[in-house]
Amino acid sequence: MEINVEKRKNLQKEQSFGAPLIAYNNPKSIHAEQFRTIRTNIEFVNIDKPVQSMIVTSSIPAEGKSTISSNLAYVMGATEKKVLVVDADMRKPTVHRTFALNNEKGLSTLISQPGMKFNEVVQFSPELNLYLMPAGPIPPNPAELLTSARMNSIMEELKGYFDLIIYDTPPISAVTDAQIMATKVDGVVLVVREGYVTKDEIRNSKAALDNVNARIFGYVLNGKELSDSAGYYAYYGYSEEA
Repeated sequence: MEINVEKRKNLQKEQSFGAPLIAYNNPKSIHAEQFRTIRTNIEFVNIDKPVQSMIVTSSIPAEGKSTISSNLAYVMGATEKKVLVVDADMRKPTVHRTFALNNEKGLSTLISQPGMKFNEVVQFSPELNLYLMPAGPIPPNPAELLTSARMNSIMEELKGYFDLIIYDTPPISAVTDAQIMATKVDGVVLVVREGYVTKDEIRNSKAALDNVNARIFGYVLNGKELSDSAGYYAYYGYSEEA
């Protein structure tokens, strides 16, 4: 797989602006339709027991995990599900930028302050029909917070209020946060950006998830160009195999 080094640099700069809400801004586009296809695939992962919690992650930064998690959450919420997006990337959070949220309080404060209730940090967007929990102030010990008993308690409590909880986590290669969270949810969606991440990096990510017995729902191919009568489009594909 040919890797464009300049593309890596540019995309890493762009991620500081938040993720584009493609499915909301252009619901009739091929992009939005691909997100709805991914939604359907995930809904059929567990026929007897609906998926209630999942993480969206990637191998390396700027593969588009936050774009995928945000747009997937939106199309999931469009089916009348009560969906919560949690920014579990307490190192380089983006959810508050994507949805223009107040980030003074969030997941980090909820974990570190036992007396705080989750509804004190969850914000609702009636326009998007989405519940959103920003990361909050960046803590010195994100991994320790995620492994805490307090985090486990919060996650269990959230399941009682929401139909689906999507956790946006840091990339797998950089830190252990995604592996930690993968053990606590129903499954994982791994985002792979075409022409950006190497096959070895993808294999290493899969191995890291396998090491903690995580269930990988599938892989979302981000940025692949497809042509049709209207020209070329970025493509969001879904596969259950690497």
